[in-house]
Amino acid sequence: MTDIDHPAPQPPTGPVPYDATFAKTLLRDMLRIRRFEEKCAELYGAGKIRGFLHLYIGEEAAGVGALHALSAEDNIVATYREHGHALVRGMDMGVLMAEMYGKREGCARGRGGSMHLFDHNHRLFGGNAIVGGGLPLAVGLALAEKMQHSNRITACFFGDGAVAEGAFHESMNLAALWKLPLLFCCENNLYAMGTALERHQAQTDLCAKAASYAMAAQSADGMDIVAVHEAAKDAVARIRSGDGPGFLELKTYRFRAHSMYDPDLYRQATELQAWKAIGPIHTFTARLKAEGKLTEDAFLALDAAVNAEIAEAEAFADAGTWEPVDDLLKDVYTPTGAAP
Repeated sequence: MTDIDHPAPQPPTGPVPYDATFAKTLLRDMLRIRRFEEKCAELYGAGKIRGFLHLYIGEEAAGVGALHALSAEDNIVATYREHGHALVRGMDMGVLMAEMYGKREGCARGRGGSMHLFDHNHRLFGGNAIVGGGLPLAVGLALAEKMQHSNRITACFFGDGAVAEGAFHESMNLAALWKLPLLFCCENNLYAMGTALERHQAQTDLCAKAASYAMAAQSADGMDIVAVHEAAKDAVARIRSGDGPGFLELKTYRFRAHSMYDPDLYRQATELQAWKAIGPIHTFTARLKAEGKLTEDAFLALDAAVNAEIAEAEAFADAGTWEPVDDLLKDVYTPTGAAP
């Protein structure tokens, strides 16, 4: 057990500055991620999903709040904990589940699995199994957009563990040097796998690191979807105006272990329970009810619709097909002398 304690912040408060329709959209997206991943954990235990599985449970406000500040034309680069980003971005849930199963109907024909979701039509340029591996890719995408004089920006999501990687510093430096339209979204859940932030960073103020690259930096409560969305809107507006890249730290917390293989022995149970008490879904739901923007019946109907969508996705994946053995070497290499 660790001797480091990360006390949870106070529960989100204050008015929700959105109309009921948009507020329910935010809530629905968080619910879709939560229920989808709960189902994935169940299917993993049943042996239908294999390999690595990193769940986003507890962090839903970070992805939902930030992604809704972007346009559908903006580019997204994610980390290996990217199911939520894919869902909010518009990937079909059945296709996503089929990829989790390893079926041909998946977005990568079952070859990528949980950590390699990709959907060009929705400008989701992949999850990445390498810590910090998506950062240089995001720099390349942002550079391409600048060279083509487009109005797109690129948003790159990564965890606090990636801040220790050389790719982080190289990417931050080049983005600032070239004034690229790039939003660095650090989902700081306080643990790099099982290592507490204080044990892998001499400087735990991550915004200070961004500021060292002469880059605008802002920190927001990643458990409060309103705080996330407002901070992301500000950052996106500034970047889109041509001001150069920005860094957004979203202080969040995952309720599940790092992965399904992780025994989760590095944090105190009391710490976990304290953060669960300020979970983004139930606190946002309570705020909406208090403001008369949501009733309990409406919430139950929303949850039922989400569960029905998940049931359809599971059925689609169950009915999916396995790649034929004869195709296993397809796209792996080109035989010598083959026509281009």
